Amino acid sequence: MTFPVIGVVGGGQLARMMAPAAVALGFHLRVLAEAPDVSAVDAVANAPVGDYRDLDTLRQFARGVDVLTFDHEHVPGEHLQALIAEGVNVQPRPDALINAQDKLVMRRAIERLGLPNPVWAAVASVADITAFGEANGWPVVLKMPRGGYDGKGVKVLRNAGDAAAASDWFGSMSPLLVEEMVEFSRELSALVARTPSGEAKAWPVAESIQVAGVCDEVIAPAPGLPADVEAAAEAAAMGIAEALGVTGVMAAELFETPGRAPGYLINELAMRPHNTGHWTMDGAVTGQFEQHLRAVLDLPLGATDALSDIVVMKNFLGGANQDLYGAYPKALAAEPTVKVHSYGKSVRPGRKIGHVNVIGAKDDDVAAVRARASTVANIIRDGQ
Repeated sequence: MTFPVIGVVGGGQLARMMAPAAVALGFHLRVLAEAPDVSAVDAVANAPVGDYRDLDTLRQFARGVDVLTFDHEHVPGEHLQALIAEGVNVQPRPDALINAQDKLVMRRAIERLGLPNPVWAAVASVADITAFGEANGWPVVLKMPRGGYDGKGVKVLRNAGDAAAASDWFGSMSPLLVEEMVEFSRELSALVARTPSGEAKAWPVAESIQVAGVCDEVIAPAPGLPADVEAAAEAAAMGIAEALGVTGVMAAELFETPGRAPGYLINELAMRPHNTGHWTMDGAVTGQFEQHLRAVLDLPLGATDALSDIVVMKNFLGGANQDLYGAYPKALAAEPTVKVHSYGKSVRPGRKIGHVNVIGAKDDDVAAVRARASTVANIIRDGQ
């Protein structure tokens, strides 16, 4: 018996971080890279460059793989259906993936499952947005259903004048999604994994801290989260994965809403390893990248217990320092317990280029662990 070949469409940092897990288990990882200098190329021996939007390129890439999975959700669904018809094992399937590709499809699915959505509507004109705002209260949030990420494709509209100024959005996509501006105490992430045969496991619900629409920090398990809210959020994520036929890792991004039953609302879904799950690489028995590979191959899933009562993940974005390695001596000496994960990307302001993980000791408090993570991330980012 030979070890399986896993094809990953997309060569970003998620594909890069699948590589150590694949090596440890003896799997062969193949990546379809967008360009010769993307993040995963340095980490994977077999990384041909090609356009994931071209069906023939996908066909050629999928030859000989045991399963095809993804670094991102942007592969056209009709291409994936064609590959499946030709016998390619695609995980997750396009019928599940569409709920991460299209926010309107996702909102309808969450509603159909009886889970808590924000108030929302599909809108095809400025008049539709204005009517929604008048009926539900300003401000509202306008979203492009497809293609947005890290705060892109999202606009807060505070009145009818703002709605009129957003009319150009309909030139690129229609209908759009409009939602109530949710009052929430913090953001949460419920991360689960599911196999094609139906085994599913969840990691502890984590707190996600966003800055300018980008995940900045994650604390796991979420400090002070009421037990009933944690149980409901985990059950919702597991139920979504089961009902939609999700395979691999799925992240349900949530708003915590104290005083508004059941204590949370569903924000978005991601059907792949996710930034809010990076803490699991060093802070859980089984990290999300290993679990994703096990899941899409329909292997038994690993335990998901956190290794500490406090685990902190801190992203570092591109800043003033171009010489990341030059900052390592000071950064690593400052906090020997911190684990650094660099994505091999060129430095640009605001670009995600790596993260650090810290596992809290027995007597640590959350603030102390967060401070240690920030110290190292800031030294690498700033070079001082």
